[in-house]
Amino acid sequence: MARKVLVTGASGQLAAAIVETFRADSEIVGLARAELDVTDDDAVEARLMSERPAVIINCASYNDVDGAEQQPVRALEVNAFAVRELARAADRIGAVFIHYSSDFVFDGAASRPYVEDDEPNPQGVYAASKLLGEWFALEARLGFVLRVESLFGARGSGRRSSLDAIVAGIQAGDSVPVFTDRTVSPACVFDIAAATHALIQAGAAPGLYHCVNTGACSWHDIATEAARLLGREPRLTPITLESVALRAPRPKFSALDNTKLRALGIVMPTWQDALARHLTRSA
Repeated sequence: MARKVLVTGASGQLAAAIVETFRADSEIVGLARAELDVTDDDAVEARLMSERPAVIINCASYNDVDGAEQQPVRALEVNAFAVRELARAADRIGAVFIHYSSDFVFDGAASRPYVEDDEPNPQGVYAASKLLGEWFALEARLGFVLRVESLFGARGSGRRSSLDAIVAGIQAGDSVPVFTDRTVSPACVFDIAAATHALIQAGAAPGLYHCVNTGACSWHDIATEAARLLGREPRLTPITLESVALRAPRPKFSALDNTKLRALGIVMPTWQDALARHLTRSA
């Protein structure tokens, strides 16, 4: 009998990749917010007790970084306290619990990619809510936290990423603003989904893992490579974090290193490889 995998936040781009990847060998229960509001503790308890999945994968998240500064309670409800209830429910039914966190838990003062043992230092409400969610998730006996960032790769409409906006601007011949001073490790959602699946299949130890495509780059680097792959001459407008009015702080350097995944033999493709695959799929 196929294991049952329950995915929350199922309308998001990462969840869509999780569902597509896991459905090959699992019974999938994908729940968008309309089917399960993760902030409703009673609803979470009732649904998980009814379904009793072997694996719970939480893709529900409050991702409005600037909005969190004005809606801190909502950010904490979704990114932290809902995670606490999901983790506790997972323990009650003996399920593996997987939760996704963010590069924003770091302050961006590093000069080399962050590893899992580096000390977090969140700088805004969103960042703090994600770190608190990590702590709650790791309280589960079979709790995993995977830090991801700069997601791209979703198929279909309604799941537009920052990269998709850049690519659309390049293809339209528009002037495309791109950060030159924000360094990231982009992450294709299908590569994250494959790594998540591999972690479970390997029977890996619960804990904290970084899960991004290999390498570090600025958004200007990403746009330049996308234009090269598309055979276009881009019109890129370099911008800096200081030049843009943003309510919440962003870490300037937030590239992540997949140290613990590599130790398990799970090697993430480079961001250039993932970008090329994405553009080929989207053509």
